[in-house]
Amino acid sequence: MPTVFSVLYLLIVFGVCIIILVNTETPSKALGYILLVISFPVLGIIIYLSVGLNHRKKELYRKKLEIDNHEFPKLEYRAAALSNETLLRNKEKIGDFFQLASFSRNKSFTSDNNNATLLINGEKKFPDLIESLRNAKHHIHIQYYIYENDEIGNQLAEVLIEKAKQGVEVRFIYDDFGSSRIRKNIVKQLREAGVEAYPFYKVHLILLANRMNYRNHRKIVVVDGIVGYVGGINVADNYVNSSKDKEKLFWRDSHLKIVGISVINLQFTFLTDWNFCANQKLPFSNDYFPMENKANTYGNHLIQIVTSGPDSKYPKIKYTLIQAILTAKHEVCITSPYFIPDKSFLDATTIAALSGVSVKLLVPKKSDSFVVNTTTQSYFQELMDAGVEIYTYNKGFVHAKTMVCDEKVAIVGTANLDNRSFDLNFEINAIVFDEQIATELKETFEKDLTSSSKVNPEEWAKRPWYMKLLEKVLHLFSSLM
Repeated sequence: MPTVFSVLYLLIVFGVCIIILVNTETPSKALGYILLVISFPVLGIIIYLSVGLNHRKKELYRKKLEIDNHEFPKLEYRAAALSNETLLRNKEKIGDFFQLASFSRNKSFTSDNNNATLLINGEKKFPDLIESLRNAKHHIHIQYYIYENDEIGNQLAEVLIEKAKQGVEVRFIYDDFGSSRIRKNIVKQLREAGVEAYPFYKVHLILLANRMNYRNHRKIVVVDGIVGYVGGINVADNYVNSSKDKEKLFWRDSHLKIVGISVINLQFTFLTDWNFCANQKLPFSNDYFPMENKANTYGNHLIQIVTSGPDSKYPKIKYTLIQAILTAKHEVCITSPYFIPDKSFLDATTIAALSGVSVKLLVPKKSDSFVVNTTTQSYFQELMDAGVEIYTYNKGFVHAKTMVCDEKVAIVGTANLDNRSFDLNFEINAIVFDEQIATELKETFEKDLTSSSKVNPEEWAKRPWYMKLLEKVLHLFSSLM
C-alpha cells in the first residue's frame, strides 16, 4: 500500500519531468535531466531546479535585451553600411567563406581596416596589454571571467589605478563567480582609486547553484575605442609560463590583439554588459566608437566579432563554428580544452571528415576535471571512425579555443566546445578572414602537435573495460555539461 509520502513524491517527480519537457529545447538535454531526476531521487530534482532551468526568457535577460536594444540602433545606423560595403569589397578575398561572413554580420559589423596580432600564452599577452593600458588617453574598459589576487592581477590593478588617477575613465566588469577572490581586496582598491567596478550577475549564497550557470565567460579589453583584446587568457599567474618555475604546470593559451575599426564590436559588447550590470545607460558616442574609416589606417585584416549568450535568439557562436567546418574544403584544425559537443556540432565534424576534409582535434591529455576529461574521451571512437585525427596535449594544459580552416580563416575566442559555452554562458569569438593570421595560427597548431600524442584507434580500443563503461555512463549526461 503506497504511503502518502510515496504518492506525493511521485507527483513531484512527474511535475518536474513535465517542467523539463516544457522548458528544455534540446531533446537530448531534456532526456538527460529526466534520467537524472528519476535515477537520483531528491538530489536529481534539486540539481535540476538549481542549474537546469532555462533562463533565456527570464526577466533578468529581458532587462538586458531592453538595454541592448536601446543603444544598438544608434550604432547599427552608422556601422551597417560600412559592414556591407566591406564584405562586397572583399568578396573575392573571402572566397568560399563568404557565406560564413554573411551569416555572422547580423549585429556583428565587419571591417578590413584592422591590424591583428596573435598573442601566444600569458607571457606574450600581458606585457603587450600593460603597454596598451599605460598608453590610454580617454578610457579603459576591461572585462574578465577569472581575475585573481596574485602577482599579475595586482600588476594590472596598479596600472588601472594609475590611469584612473590621471583622469582616464576606467571601467571594470568581473564575473562574480569566476573572480570571487578579488571582491574584498582588488575590487575595493580599484573603487577607492576611482575605478568603476561591478560584478556581472552577483552571486548570492542562497541562489549560488543557480547563478553558477549563465556566467559571463568573456575576456575583453578596449583602450580608447581602437585597441582591443579578446581570447582565452584570463588574469592569473598560471597563464604565465616562467622558465624559473619549472615545477609549475605549463599553460598553453591563445589571445588576439586588434587595432582598428572592428574594436567597435568589442566596445559594443562591453558597454551593453556594463549598462546591464552597472545599471547605467552609457550612450553611443564618438568617444567610445571612433568610426572614421580611412582605408588601411590600421591595417588590412578583415575581422568579425561574434557573440552569444542566454540573451541571444540563436547560439550564434556554435552556428558560425559549424558553418566554418562545413565550408572548409581541405583542412580544419580545432583546439579546445573542453570538448563535449552537441549532436549538431558532432555531425558537422563527422560530415567534414567523411567528405575528405582533414579534421584534426587537439585536446588536453588531462584536463582540470576528471569527469569532463572522461566525457570528452567518450566521443573519441565515433570521431576516429569518421576519420578525425585526435591529439592529446602532453606538455601541460591546453586552454586555447581556436579553429583554423583551409589556412584562410582563423577563429580565436572564449567559447569552449560544449553546451555551457554554446547556450549558457556569455561568450565572444573573433573571426579573422586573412591568410597571414590563419597560417600563423596553423603553424602554432602544428607546433602544439609536436608536444602531443596522436590517439591510435587500435590502442584506444584496448583501454580497460571499466573506462569504456564509465565513458558510456558519463556520455548519457553530456548534454548537461
